Amino acid sequence: MFDLIVIGGGPAGSAAAITAARGGARVLLLERGRLPRHKVCGEFVSAESLELLGSLLHGQHLAVLNDAARISRTRLYVDGRMIGAVVDPPAASIARFDLDAALWESAYLAGVDARQQVTVREIGGRGPFRICSSDGEFESRAVINASGRWSILNGTTAVAEQKWVGLKAHFAESSPEASVDLYFFDGGYCGVQPVARGRVNACAMVRADVASTLDEVFERHGALRKRSRGWELLTTPVSTSPLIFREPQPERDGILLAGDAAGFVDPFAGDGISLALRSGAMAAKCLTPFFAGETSLGQAIQQYRSAYQRSLLPVFRTSSQLRRLLTMPRPARRPLLLVLEKSPKIAEYLVRRTRKAPLEPGLPHHQHFTHIVAGKEKFY
Repeated sequence: MFDLIVIGGGPAGSAAAITAARGGARVLLLERGRLPRHKVCGEFVSAESLELLGSLLHGQHLAVLNDAARISRTRLYVDGRMIGAVVDPPAASIARFDLDAALWESAYLAGVDARQQVTVREIGGRGPFRICSSDGEFESRAVINASGRWSILNGTTAVAEQKWVGLKAHFAESSPEASVDLYFFDGGYCGVQPVARGRVNACAMVRADVASTLDEVFERHGALRKRSRGWELLTTPVSTSPLIFREPQPERDGILLAGDAAGFVDPFAGDGISLALRSGAMAAKCLTPFFAGETSLGQAIQQYRSAYQRSLLPVFRTSSQLRRLLTMPRPARRPLLLVLEKSPKIAEYLVRRTRKAPLEPGLPHHQHFTHIVAGKEKFY
């Protein structure tokens, strides 16, 4: 009998396992694949989660954070305009290949029973739980599902109106600037940022009828086409589909959901890794009183649900608003771009809203601003 079984060894699952193990829980971490591996990801870690990441990493793996490229600016290239905003405090850019390896090893060093290439087939019970896997059956007092968007364990049945595809690869580029650059075009966008000296990550989200390869994506935007001509491919391109946005769900059937299993945030917001780390650690912390016999599992679940809705849900909602605004037909989004171009402070404010920064005096509330520019707001 384990105190906790965590399904999924990515940032959310590793963060949950490390947090619970350091709190004294007996933890089993199961990963279906083989880590590390390249994954479709913007590889942007917002400043709000850097302290958390540093606390999760074992001392011998802190270099992945300390040596990471810092991102101090964002630039949006859309409809022939360049809209810039400061990222303050600066974010970090860390390749998922390196991050996942460091977190997995840190979980092992924290005392977690960490096993790879184990497929979870079924979860039974509502506490204690029975896990049926390719490595046998296990029991636990609680379960955190961090298995990603499309695991059979998540029961996802949503069907997208349009099929969106995620594409990513690393390229060599001499002297890239410390900026995350977003190139918007009809049918998608592509983000480019440095991940190491002389190396950039290009990660795109595009409709399947618009492009199916990164080369096709680069051709959709004049400035990106020009920039990419001097690139040299460094990694094999990877892809994922379909990308479907839905209202986040932090719990189902007594199982806590973390990372993409709970909700998939708009990639251009750049907060996917941060949300994964925060939700995984948050879920484990909410379970700590239950493991100590101070609360029931139901109370722990309610605490996590409340904390998730209060701290993380606003990021999803703001990102959803911005995606809808920036992907509107060109005539409809022109007023927004004019406002952002003439008022850099508003652009910087919207960037901070995707990090759930507090409202600052003198700046418009994001819902009011959205109403002015685009009319009635709608999430997901």
